[in-house]
Amino acid sequence: MPPTPPTPSLGFPEPITADPPEAIARPLLTQSWLDLTFLHWAVDPADVAPLLPPGTVPDTLDGVTYVGLVAFRMHRVGWLRLPGIPYLGTFPETNVRLYSVDEHGCRGVVFLSLDASRLLPVAVARAGFRMPYLWSRMAVRHSGDTVMYTSSRRWPGPRGAHSRITVRIGEPIGEPTGLEHFLTARWGLHGAFFGRSMYLPNTHPRWPLHRAEMVECEEDLVTAAGLPKPVGGPVSVLYSPGVPARFGRPARPAGIRTP
Repeated sequence: MPPTPPTPSLGFPEPITADPPEAIARPLLTQSWLDLTFLHWAVDPADVAPLLPPGTVPDTLDGVTYVGLVAFRMHRVGWLRLPGIPYLGTFPETNVRLYSVDEHGCRGVVFLSLDASRLLPVAVARAGFRMPYLWSRMAVRHSGDTVMYTSSRRWPGPRGAHSRITVRIGEPIGEPTGLEHFLTARWGLHGAFFGRSMYLPNTHPRWPLHRAEMVECEEDLVTAAGLPKPVGGPVSVLYSPGVPARFGRPARPAGIRTP
C-alpha cells in the first residue's frame, strides 16, 4: 500500500490566483509557450505522493489531484536579459506533470517527464539542472481549427514512448472555472535543482484559454512516467494560443534564496 502523504506543517496553501502574485524583475530564464493543449485526468493523491520531491505533497481540489499531459511549442528560450535563441531555443515539447504544495503553502507543478525535440537543450537540462528532459521526435501541425501533436521518444527511454494528440479548438473562455484555474494558474515548480530541492517561481500574463474537444489521444507517456494508466477520457481539455513567461531564481524549501 502506498504511504499516506504527509500533511504540510505550516498554514494552508496559498490562494489560487489567475494573475501572478509578484513580478520577476530580474529573470533567470525567459521563454514563450505557444499552441498549448492541456489534458487532465483525476488521480488518487496516494498514487502520486511517492513521485513528488521531498518537502511537498499532492495539491488537491475537493480531495482530488490531477495528472496533466501538456503539449505545446517552446519558443525562444533565453538566459537572463539576453535575447531568446531562435533555433536551439525553439522546439515542440510535451510534459507529464503533477500538482504540488510545500510546507509554506507554495503551490506548483512537478514534472515527471519533458519530451523535447532538440538534443542540446535536453542534454543541458539533464546535466545542469537534473530536469527529466528526454529527446524525442516531435511535430505540431495545424489544420483549420484542429491542432495535432506527435512525439516518439529517442533517448534515454523508454525508447518509443509516444503520444498522438489531436484537439479541436473551441470558443474562448470568459471566466474559467475553479478547476480550470487550479490546473493552469501555477506560479512555480518544485524540483531538484543543482542537487537540492527547490522552488522555481515563474510569471506570465493571464492565460487566454479556449474550450477544446479531444479528437484523438493515443499515448503511453503517463505510464512511462510511473503513473497508473488513465481511466477514461480526460476530465478537462483546454487550449491556449500561449503566453510569454519568466522564471526567477530558485528558492530553497526553507524560503532562503540561493546566492
